[in-house]
Amino acid sequence: MSAGKLCIRRIILVRSTELILTISTTQYDETEMAALKQEIADWSLELGFQQTGVSDIDLAEAEDRLEAWLAEKFHGTMDYMRRHGKKRSRPAALVPGTLRVISVRMDYLHEPQAQAKRLLDDDSRAYVSRYALGRDYHKVLRSRLQKLADRIRDVVGDFGYRVFVDSAPVLEKPLAEKAGIGWIGKHTNLINRDAGSWFFLGELYTDLPLPVDEPEQSHCGSCAACIDVCPTAAIVAPYVLDARRCISYLTIELKESIPPEFREAIGNRIYGCDDCQLFCPWNKLAAPTAEGDFAPRHGLEAAELCDLFDWDEATWLERTEGSAIGASATNAGCATSP
Repeated sequence: MSAGKLCIRRIILVRSTELILTISTTQYDETEMAALKQEIADWSLELGFQQTGVSDIDLAEAEDRLEAWLAEKFHGTMDYMRRHGKKRSRPAALVPGTLRVISVRMDYLHEPQAQAKRLLDDDSRAYVSRYALGRDYHKVLRSRLQKLADRIRDVVGDFGYRVFVDSAPVLEKPLAEKAGIGWIGKHTNLINRDAGSWFFLGELYTDLPLPVDEPEQSHCGSCAACIDVCPTAAIVAPYVLDARRCISYLTIELKESIPPEFREAIGNRIYGCDDCQLFCPWNKLAAPTAEGDFAPRHGLEAAELCDLFDWDEATWLERTEGSAIGASATNAGCATSP
């Protein structure tokens, strides 16, 4: 496929740091768009993503769920969930000209789940959410998505796009669900029927009218394992999470002292919580990743609590540099939102 065959003509305007897209002045050939979509899927695998899907930008149902969730004040102190108006649920409002969203997933679990479960029973050691043990995933996925965009540009010429990885007002889970990557489980994480839920998501907003994938349907059935196992009863109803009770929120997002009623239940979980994933039956299908960037650093996968208590600020900065923990102060976003 060549850029000439696609007959692409477009204008890209840059205003400050915001990318404004415009609609192509010519029609695309549907057959060639289908071929390009397959190439994108192939390139994604080469770049280390395990799955790619394409969705349209209609998030009306997700928008209603988000507004109901906010009305209940389940977001706690995460005021950024209210910012930007409808831009979070309307991709074309955030990035004008957007027609499609390319969603990708990248697995991150770097150890058998049984090992993580055993750690929860060892009150002398610290439990850090498994996603935060390796290199900062924002950097890893953003770099790979940019390379994907570069490959697309090599084929079609200049096109409108913007890369997102959990650091902007994007409803990544509803978009991934529409793209067929998985379904939103009762714990509000995304579940893939072949790989469980131990993965990161990233998005590429684009004005290319690619064919869309079939949305995934829920396969949770009558299972309530995540609801039953949650240490702080944060899943207040199927598919509804009260972030104010969630350990991930309490140990990452909350800037105030943790309320006394949750402290015993938190146990040795010092940064995030994975219980709803560790005990989800679908994660029996999850396999450890071979992605080296997500290998644990500085022994944080099973650190002694007493050793961590001895850290001074300089040690903290050194041991968390380049990780999701070090980035948490500047990247808004957590698994506690819809």
